Amino acid sequence: MNTIKTICIGLIAGMIGALIITSIDDSDNIQLSQQLQQPESIHQQEPSMPISQVSYGSIIPNENFIEASEKSTGSVVFIQTLSEVESGGWMDWFFEPRSSQRIGSGSGVVFSNDGYIVTNNHVIMDADEITVIAGKRSYQAELVGRDPSTDLAVIKINSNDLPVIEKANSEQVKVGEWVLAVGNPFNLTSTVTAGIVSAKGRNINILRDKFPIESFIQTDAAINPGNSGGALVNAQGKLIGINTAILSRTGSYAGYGFAIPVNIVKKVFNDLVKYGEVQKAFTGAEFIDIDSELATRIGIEDLDGVIITDVKDGSAADKAGLKKRDVIRKINGRQITNKANLEELIAKSYPGDELNIVAERDSEMISKKMILTNREGTTSIITRDIYHADDLDASFESVSKVERDLLGINSGVKVVDYQGNGFFASLGIPKGFIITQINNRAIDTPEELAKILENIRGRFDIIGIDERGRKVYYPFRR
Repeated sequence: MNTIKTICIGLIAGMIGALIITSIDDSDNIQLSQQLQQPESIHQQEPSMPISQVSYGSIIPNENFIEASEKSTGSVVFIQTLSEVESGGWMDWFFEPRSSQRIGSGSGVVFSNDGYIVTNNHVIMDADEITVIAGKRSYQAELVGRDPSTDLAVIKINSNDLPVIEKANSEQVKVGEWVLAVGNPFNLTSTVTAGIVSAKGRNINILRDKFPIESFIQTDAAINPGNSGGALVNAQGKLIGINTAILSRTGSYAGYGFAIPVNIVKKVFNDLVKYGEVQKAFTGAEFIDIDSELATRIGIEDLDGVIITDVKDGSAADKAGLKKRDVIRKINGRQITNKANLEELIAKSYPGDELNIVAERDSEMISKKMILTNREGTTSIITRDIYHADDLDASFESVSKVERDLLGINSGVKVVDYQGNGFFASLGIPKGFIITQINNRAIDTPEELAKILENIRGRFDIIGIDERGRKVYYPFRR
């Protein structure tokens, strides 16, 4: 009997305990539900307040994002590239060289109504075929020109009905304003992400050109692989930059994206279309940013500006009377805050342009007038003169005076391109390499180089400078 009582009491206690636990769980669920619904009730209480104001603490122009997306996505195209890659190695001496195809992708922006498109140089570099996909249509594109110093390139398709993007003035872009990144990340066409302008005039040392120009717009709008060459637009859908780089340990978005300001893009575009080469302006001086340690060492207080570290003899800076250790404070009335700021101003200038410079020298302010020059030290328009050697199936060009001065060489010929299985291609010398000597004989012109290589026999040595500025020695036998 006692056993039966014990069982009954246990059952009753269990039922009561279950009821208590159930009531506690229901109470917790109600609280959680209220927490989830709380933002909705706030929106209902203040229907005139945009959702984004409650969510982010600042007003996001939602209707402008829609308008900006609609205005810009049609002007951003998908680019696919195909490159033939030949495998190298000792087996090529016994068998035919093997080749494979490499496929790349990126984005581009329709810049004019006659089919010209701007993209990044690294998107189309070494491409044998370039395909543009706009909407549901596919076009074969041809390369118009490229500029490694800004990582920009222009291609052209046979179309005149694609929507042209509207351009803004990147000098008027403000840190903190809302922007959209439009492109094709991970081959996902017409993707739009939003963020703000985090900074301007960023120099992150990613361009490997001998005369790099870096003055990026930094944004936290998500930029991923495939966005390169796409558009960074403001809240009105106007182009303010070409998306170029991300700063990430993984290669994917990590909060930092960088775009080339549209004012630089417009200048590079116009030059490549009109001349086939960017008309770069040079000062003949080298500059560095000012930090507190350097300022203390040279005895200055204002950290804005740049310091001249070298002036080439006979250059524009030299003729203007500028000297090493001068501190550039203003150019044409515009305050110079850092090197990127200066490089952006020079990038938008042409040979022959006059700059009014205010500099500090020995604690005194001085004024100088400097006339910018081209890569040959003159003020005339320069077109690229490429010599093609048919027997070698290769192209070469002379090295400019500015580049010779930078590298400390008196002469040299640059390798521009080579095709097929010709003799020069078999040497394995990389594009961009500067040949200064063959068998200790100085090389002055592309024609001279071609003639020597077409007739050379036996053992010979090629000496030159690679793209990193290092002296390299190649031994060969023919």
